[in-house]
Amino acid sequence: MDTGLPPLENLLRFDDKVVLVTGAGRGLGSAIARRFGQAGARLALHYHHSRQPAERLAAELARTGVDATAFCADLTRPDEVDALLENVWQRFGRLDVLINNAGVYPVTPLLEISIEEWAQVLDANLRAAFLCTQAAARRFARGGAVVNVASLEALQPSRGHAHYDAAKAGLLMLTRSAALELGPLGIRVNAVSPGLLWRPGIEQDWPQGVELWNTQAPLGRLGRPEEVANACLFLASSAAGWITGANLVVDGGMSARSLF
Repeated sequence: MDTGLPPLENLLRFDDKVVLVTGAGRGLGSAIARRFGQAGARLALHYHHSRQPAERLAAELARTGVDATAFCADLTRPDEVDALLENVWQRFGRLDVLINNAGVYPVTPLLEISIEEWAQVLDANLRAAFLCTQAAARRFARGGAVVNVASLEALQPSRGHAHYDAAKAGLLMLTRSAALELGPLGIRVNAVSPGLLWRPGIEQDWPQGVELWNTQAPLGRLGRPEEVANACLFLASSAAGWITGANLVVDGGMSARSLF
């Protein structure tokens, strides 16, 4: 039986494919971009406020032979999303993968969240992903894949994050709904939900949280951005060709922890 799959060594390759990573200027977004670049992808690096980091990343990738360009857009504005996707198409001539990574992560107690902050958080974390998915699906070259970066907090709430948790939970249902409607077009839509990730200075900024996580997580450590990037790479690849509407939790086993 011919599976139609590429050889094993090419399952995670993205040679000549174009990948758009939103929020690529910093943190997890830059790790995702680097991993796709290592897999041979041509990269559209979106940023909004992080122009210098995004352009530095594009230059860094170019030095390693990766075709990468930085693009600016406010993803909460439909006109700017359409312009972004049009600019990506004009630059590369195609689009194969969208990684919806951009978002915000404020901490505000529920009783202190203003209606303006509530709207801003849902716009940045949910509305933007909807607009990008819709615009990308209309332009994908052949088939295509979307990976939404959700959060463990979409499944388990955290104090001070009612707006963020609600947005990420909504993103999971958007993932499933989009998978249902876009599947007939050959477009797969999945999500990855990271747990607590290491970043420079986190041990000093939040020592209690890091210690608690390391004590309770079965694998006993924070995650690395590159490990979430690997999950995104898998879900967008031929290796996940029959996976859509799924949420891959990457949390060191924290969600499997016993309640008692």
